[in-house]
Amino acid sequence: MRKWTLTGIVILLALTTAIAVVADEAQKIAPKDLPAKITATVNARLRGAEITSAEKETENGSVVFDLEMTQKGLKYEMDIKEDGTLVEIEKEVKNPAAAVTKAVKAKFPDAQIKIVMEVNAVKGTTETPQHYEVTFTTGGKEKEVVVALDGSSVKEEAEETPAKK
Repeated sequence: MRKWTLTGIVILLALTTAIAVVADEAQKIAPKDLPAKITATVNARLRGAEITSAEKETENGSVVFDLEMTQKGLKYEMDIKEDGTLVEIEKEVKNPAAAVTKAVKAKFPDAQIKIVMEVNAVKGTTETPQHYEVTFTTGGKEKEVVVALDGSSVKEEAEETPAKK
């Protein structure tokens, strides 16, 4: 009887874990299907931006929409709560500070930088720069690192993926 109980508990835990993992996976959404509160937040911050990618996900128990967009030739990303509250905005930086590129090149000498995004926390209408996310290729692999605003640290963020041509 104990074996069956233990087996039942193991199966129940496995199913619960599987359900939790599926529930936390991002769900792709067509930009035209986004809730009005989400598009209103985008338009209030970046009038005329074109949403190129949208996902709905659960972060720390809250529903968050993760959006990618372009405006006037620059890339942007936003994290917006279900109620329309803007939490984070990332902005493409065409000419990053020398300290940022120097820090990346010091750690990855053959890095070919593809894009630098300034990551800002948002509270109300105030944006506070937090760090940079730098995507580059090195040794045929694509990497993304987080770089301190002053270039004092470079930390790997994502797993390597084959470089896109």
